[in-house]
Order: sequence, then structure tokens, then C-alpha cells
Amino acid sequence: MSYCVNCGVELDPTASACPLCQTPVVNPRQPVDTELPPPFPSRREEVQPVNKLELALLLSAMLGSVAVVCGVLNLFFLHSSRPWSLYVIGAAVMLWIWLVPPLLFRGMPLWVRLGLDACAVGVYVYLISIDLHGLRWYLGLALPIILTGGAIMVALGLILSRGRSILTSVTLIIGAIGLFVMSVELYVDHWLHQDYVPGWSLVVAAVCVALIIPLVIVRRRPALRDEVRRRFHM
Repeated sequence: MSYCVNCGVELDPTASACPLCQTPVVNPRQPVDTELPPPFPSRREEVQPVNKLELALLLSAMLGSVAVVCGVLNLFFLHSSRPWSLYVIGAAVMLWIWLVPPLLFRGMPLWVRLGLDACAVGVYVYLISIDLHGLRWYLGLALPIILTGGAIMVALGLILSRGRSILTSVTLIIGAIGLFVMSVELYVDHWLHQDYVPGWSLVVAAVCVALIIPLVIVRRRPALRDEVRRRFHM
């Protein structure tokens, strides 16, 4: 068994040079074996990139076939008084919007993707409301919550797409969560009681504020900011 005279790494009998430091191997007692296959490829190769259009077509075909099959089963074979296939069709549509457009349009802005995701959730909940005959609660409760969440996500995407630091991004995301939670309680209270009495959302908002304050302080102090970056490898 041979070892590199420079770095000490163990050498394969087929190695004519050290694979780490490229030091030539000179061992009169054990010449280089040219008949054995090398333990690793001698030529660098790259994996061929996946065709995005073919992958998008494959995902579309998979989701579309699931939706069509469930729709046919619901209409002709497993027919019931409730259109259960709407749940599967809605989920397929939502997954298609989440997966296929970002795959085809890699340069799509973040806020556009988040807006499409919110629209997909709205469509899915709308299909559920059709099954449950709940168009009233959809328009009065679910739709305002979805629109508010979508608006918050779009605004967050617009801000983050301008190249914010990790600390700033985390601060904005925590603040957006607190704002969304408070809006959810506002809509729920207005729907149930026609009034707004802050309760559990204030607890979540207080936790968000308690997390935001240290982040803002760290961001304002260069010494603390550098220490956090070193600690968390940011």
C-alpha cells in the first residue's frame, strides 16, 4: 500500500498522482497498475438539465388525469348527493397553480407567484363552499380572509424581492404573521358577533412584537449584527 509523500493520503494502486495534492507517485516497489479500473471517474461529467416544459406537461397530465377520473367516478359510478370530486378537482387545480407556472416562468416575480397561490386557495375554498352550500360564509368570511392574506403576501413579496437581508426578511415575515392573525380575528368576530373584541390575536401579536424588537435592535447595532451573522453563519 502506497501513501502520498506530501499529504500522507492512502493511494490506490492505479493512481499515478495523489488525488488531493497532485504529487506524482514514485514507488519502485509497487509500480502503477494500469490494468485495474480507477476507483473514481477520470473525466468530469455533468447531469443533463431536466426539460422544464416536459416536466410541466407531466405534472399537468398527472393532475388532470386525477381530476378527470374522480369527476367521472362521481358522475357515473360513485354518484352521491354531494359532489365529493370537487375536493379532488380543487386540490388538483391548486397544486397546478402552485407548481406549473413557476416552473415554466422562472423569472416570475415573487409577488406574482404569491398572488397566484392566494388565488388558488380562493378557488379551492370556493369549490368547498359549493359542496357545503356555503356561498354566504364564503363571501362573508372566507373570501375576506383569503384576500387579506393574499394582499399581505403580495406586499411582502414586493418588499423581499428588492434584496433584503436575512434579519430584515425575518422581521417582516414575523410582522406579517401578526397582522394576518389580527385580521382573522377581526373577520371572525364581525361574522359571528357583528363586533370586534380583540382576544387571542393580541397574544400572537404580542409574541410577534416581542420577537421583532430584538431583531430591530440587532439590525441597528453593527457589532450585534456581525456577531449574529457569525453565530448563525448568515
